[in-house]
Amino acid sequence: MQQISFLSLVLDASVVVQLVMAGLALMSIVSWTLIFNKLVVLHAARRDSDEFERTFWSGADLNKLYEEASRHQNASGIQRIFQSGFAEFLKLRGRNGTELSDIMDGSRRAMRAAAQRELDTLDRHTAFLATVGSVSPYIGLFGTVWGIMHAFIGLGNAGQATLSTVAPGIAEALVATAIGLFAAIPAVVAYNRFATDVDRLATRFDSYMEEFSNILQRLATR
Repeated sequence: MQQISFLSLVLDASVVVQLVMAGLALMSIVSWTLIFNKLVVLHAARRDSDEFERTFWSGADLNKLYEEASRHQNASGIQRIFQSGFAEFLKLRGRNGTELSDIMDGSRRAMRAAAQRELDTLDRHTAFLATVGSVSPYIGLFGTVWGIMHAFIGLGNAGQATLSTVAPGIAEALVATAIGLFAAIPAVVAYNRFATDVDRLATRFDSYMEEFSNILQRLATR
């Protein structure tokens, strides 16, 4: 009995099914590349935020922290929020006749804008993972339906159907669904994980902005 391998199923499939498989394989490669990149980015964001908050809440001088943050070109996360908020606070506080409410509103707007930019960066490309997770099974199913249809048309023309003649055509068609699931499952799991991580960082940013706003308000009233 002739052994059927995965490679032979792919090579013997119809052109349409092969194109479906190639497209799904490409989507899977891009997804895994984004997954590894996003893991590094989110880990760096959490690490940088942890390090800055430890320094910030240790009682370090805010002016010195601001100078260090300004020199740090790759500042991210909470450090970037601090830098934007404190810069706006110093600018508005230095203007004559500026009311406390205007100083605080300006500082909060600057911090919210910085936080949104950080979240946009952290959330970048996650929509692609969601798309891969949702459409890959259907693309694979299309390849399977096309392959099965192609196999039965061939059997109809042959005029004789046995298990040995039906099995290879059905198997090579089902490979498309398998590849679709292989592309979709990691993308869905990664998307849910990253969405949760970004939400947690967003909550952390909001908490820091509220606490830092209270500190700035006390400084403004001195």
